[in-house]
Amino acid sequence: MFHGAALTQIAEHDLFTAINSLTNNGSKSRSSFWVNKDIGIFLKYARKANASHQEFPFNFTQENIREIEEIHSKLEKVFLIFVCAGAKEICCISYDQFTNLLAFRKKRRGIDEDKYTILVTVPSGKSCRVYMNVPGRKNT
Repeated sequence: MFHGAALTQIAEHDLFTAINSLTNNGSKSRSSFWVNKDIGIFLKYARKANASHQEFPFNFTQENIREIEEIHSKLEKVFLIFVCAGAKEICCISYDQFTNLLAFRKKRRGIDEDKYTILVTVPSGKSCRVYMNVPGRKNT
């Protein structure tokens, strides 16, 4: 239930034709792929949700962000895929949604951070929820 779970769902889609690894700093990335001729994806997985809020945390370092920006410089359609292994669920957001989350966090914090955490919840019988906490305020 790691990257393969998401890649299998993509490969089973009727419009799927090909998937290839993308390169990052001259070597094949383990997280980013080129789907068909025009879609880039960046995969992250979390094994289990935290006990306090049942949120799956996905950490993005500055290196991850640079890799995602590099994908976007090559391909217009870019998606971030979150594999919530413990819940056996997969969800995704667009590159624009990702950059909006980061911009919101930066604006509220006033500075860039070394690492950003995106949280995903998987409510029973509902769609996944993807968000970031407001800096300096717990549970918000």
